Amino acid sequence: MGSKHISKNIFQLLTFLLLSILMISCNKSSERAELFDLRIPLGLDSLTMFIPEDNPLTIEKIKLGRKLFFDERLSVDGTVSCATCHNPLLGFADGRSVAVGIEGLEGPRSTPAIINRLFSQVQFWDGRAQSLEEQVLEPIENTIEMNNPLENVVKTLNADESIRNDFQKIFGTDVTVEGLQKAIASFERILLSGESSFDKYMAGDKKALSESARNGFLLFKSEKVNCITCHKGTNFTDELFHNSGVGMDLEKPDLGRFVETKNDTDYGRFKTPTLRDIARTSPYMHNGSLRSLSEVIDFYNRGGIRNDNLSIHIKPLNLTEEEKENLIEFMRSLTGENPLSAGKNQSLGIN
Repeated sequence: MGSKHISKNIFQLLTFLLLSILMISCNKSSERAELFDLRIPLGLDSLTMFIPEDNPLTIEKIKLGRKLFFDERLSVDGTVSCATCHNPLLGFADGRSVAVGIEGLEGPRSTPAIINRLFSQVQFWDGRAQSLEEQVLEPIENTIEMNNPLENVVKTLNADESIRNDFQKIFGTDVTVEGLQKAIASFERILLSGESSFDKYMAGDKKALSESARNGFLLFKSEKVNCITCHKGTNFTDELFHNSGVGMDLEKPDLGRFVETKNDTDYGRFKTPTLRDIARTSPYMHNGSLRSLSEVIDFYNRGGIRNDNLSIHIKPLNLTEEEKENLIEFMRSLTGENPLSAGKNQSLGIN
């Protein structure tokens, strides 16, 4: 009897393991069938991508994320969406000095452009979010942005049968905060800008850049200017934090990264933005205080604003007017195709 009982238990265990393997195999096959065909634009193919294992890019999830990104119901009064501050026509920034939320309330900082966030892990000017998924919730709950309690967002979206069905199809649940995070973050990860004039030039098309832009690139990476120290790599950012002195001459300056870390070395430091699509995303700096690329060049030419924690890389540059114009022409050459243009959407399969 004992031998038969043991044999029966072994049979049941083997049957359970076999069924589990088959279920996992089916799930993986289904996931593979739905995976989004991520196409990295020219010039960005050497970069490290940050896609969480528990949030693979799928077509349906990205489509849902796009719906939610433009949905004003994420705000408490139905007037503000993610796209309000991250306008596709403005390099996914908003053209304002500081972000504006519900009822015209102004935030303390400018809206960061969200292109090429696939290649970034830490988010926001001060790095307070450790992923795009974490970043998604902050503006929704922020009292001067969308000011909407998450339970209210979930209730509102669950009342929409179409949205609820999307969540059921993708996540197997009604609307949840986690699903909201994963969908919007997935959509944001495909907002890529590359294939610019600069990229075509680097790929061998020597006619893609003007002489002025070529000279600007040489100056950009020269020892004299050395912009490439912080704006490095093919995404033109080191994803680190630096003090350039912006706003440090105010009576109550924004302390930037220091607020998050309480580390004295982070006093007045802000994240290096990508220079991709920089011609579309004025005004510049974390407080939007510089209205044009000319003002940005003049600021760095003066050596920033002196303060005790100024980056050692910031110093007067003594640029000529021609050199300034060359640098501006180079930065303009980093403008890529709008990630949400009609033709781009069709090629991505997310129409």
